[in-house]
Amino acid sequence: MSQEKQTSEFSKKSSNVILKDITKVFQQPETGNDFIAVNHINLEIKDGEMVTLLGPSGCGKTTTLRMVSGFEYPTSGNVLIGGRDVAKVPPNKRGISMVFQSYALFPHLNVWENVAYGLKVAKVPNDEMIRRTESVMEMMQLKGMERRFPNQLSGGQQQRVALARAVVIEPSVLLFDEPLSNLDAKLRESMRDDLRALQKRLGITSLYVTHDQSEAMAISDRVVIMKDGNIVQQGTPDEIYEQPVSRFVANFIGKANFIDGIYKGKDGSAALVDLGGNTMKIPMPGAMPGVEVGKACCLTVRPESIQLTKDSKESGALTGTISRATYYGTKIEYEVDLHGKPIIVEVYNPQLTERFRTGDSVSMKLIERCVRVLQ
Repeated sequence: MSQEKQTSEFSKKSSNVILKDITKVFQQPETGNDFIAVNHINLEIKDGEMVTLLGPSGCGKTTTLRMVSGFEYPTSGNVLIGGRDVAKVPPNKRGISMVFQSYALFPHLNVWENVAYGLKVAKVPNDEMIRRTESVMEMMQLKGMERRFPNQLSGGQQQRVALARAVVIEPSVLLFDEPLSNLDAKLRESMRDDLRALQKRLGITSLYVTHDQSEAMAISDRVVIMKDGNIVQQGTPDEIYEQPVSRFVANFIGKANFIDGIYKGKDGSAALVDLGGNTMKIPMPGAMPGVEVGKACCLTVRPESIQLTKDSKESGALTGTISRATYYGTKIEYEVDLHGKPIIVEVYNPQLTERFRTGDSVSMKLIERCVRVLQ
């Protein structure tokens, strides 16, 4: 089957997913109290889009995924797939596939049998089952492994089998529950890229759960940040990274520095923030939710958006002392003591930059267009 035909067959089955005011409450047996795992969230995953749920353990991301899959039923709210409310519909009636963290391959079946299993259960005619299985085996680079059993495969090969088994039934929605977490770092990065390329080629609406920030940034059309059962921000990877709406989001996605100040108001669209008597003008301050004139706020700046020099007279610079310098090859990470507060600075391609050592006095120049103002 040609790549174009494969793509068109999957695309026509793809559907959007809409979660409407979804809530999931669990009762804790030891106390009898209710625990709200997911709290009235609303989310739309557009047709063919890859959306990632990201957050710390216990934030509700896996429970949300399980409600889409049908392994959990919502306490209240609606789950719509392709316009049909499936909130109380069993998993096998939803037209979805799921790729698990543990792969969940059948140990007594060989690779070909594992991939074809869903088609066999669905009583797909034998000729079509063979055609679709062979096609997906080729697409997932599993040719020649048909007669091997799962215990004869590497972690990456097992993951490809699990993905092939999910894709072969041509689902309208594909769900991923931390599918790469059992792989080593280098293989995880390679599989991440392959998975994203496959999803884009086939155009399958996909919901992905991970706790790995870099993984979420690399594969997603949109990232949804969750905390305590709530969605706290959603957007494209660059929006989430560059325009965080809270300290939690800024600190959870990548590294961030927080410098306390007082918000003095605006000069046009720029924010004015007092840093110990030195007023800094922030040209692109972001949305600034909850920030009030005359009240405490903080400047949020990424480690790569700070320039280090030994020029203490530079206007607008903050002075500090190098407390740590760690060499990584592609970059040097400095920790700068700013009046007792550690500030992380990353300097890339250190062969071309001035080197600093522990104990050196330095000036930190914030790249103002990369600074955001938060409560």
